[in-house]
Amino acid sequence: MSPLVSRLKVKIFADGADIGGIKEMQANPLIKGFTTNPTLMRKAGVTDYKAFALSVLDLVRDKPVSFEVFADDLPTMEAQALEIAGWGANVNVKIPITNTKGESTAPLVGRLSARGVQVNVTAMFTLQHVRDIVAALDAKTPAILSIFAGRIADTGVDPMPLMREAVAIAKAKPKSEVLWASPREVLNIFHSDEVGCHIITVTNDLIKKLEGAGKDLDLFSLETVEMFYRDAKAANYVIETVG
Repeated sequence: MSPLVSRLKVKIFADGADIGGIKEMQANPLIKGFTTNPTLMRKAGVTDYKAFALSVLDLVRDKPVSFEVFADDLPTMEAQALEIAGWGANVNVKIPITNTKGESTAPLVGRLSARGVQVNVTAMFTLQHVRDIVAALDAKTPAILSIFAGRIADTGVDPMPLMREAVAIAKAKPKSEVLWASPREVLNIFHSDEVGCHIITVTNDLIKKLEGAGKDLDLFSLETVEMFYRDAKAANYVIETVG
């Protein structure tokens, strides 16, 4: 592990739905938790939601794991959340910040938090989202606030000031943790650490790229030149020259 990585305070959660990848990341000491969502599960070919979740929890017993409700009406969301919370003591229940009609889930989050359900409020994009959820949380119950910094950056907006302010707002409920979601590059891991985020979700391919953190740039340049040379040679490219 490079000195740059060893100095990180932010916790890295692996984000995915591939059982093989989860097993691999469970053995990685850098990984402090796991997250998934219905989109990732569908892409991974998961057909039985509960069976998949229980298989993950059979592998991951000592780290937090987030599973998301998928109902769109608030009463069914609540029922699903209570069911999911019962699957294990290390489960965080992901609740989207609104349903598809734009109805806030803050009251639902408040009820669940009051009952001791550890929520992971997801798809948050604005500071008003953060304020609404922090106000709703029970101070005694841990919670995660997942803010999609990567998607915010995709709109051309620098997410770092927003994430820094979100961390400040979350201090009103000390058991809540701010999560930097949807990172696009290794640098985002260091960005999340710089602004004081507690957690960042990272895909397996990005976690593997983290091995290059702090790498000597002259050496990296030489390796890149060697790669171009090898590939051109392997492709048998020829340019006829004169003279």
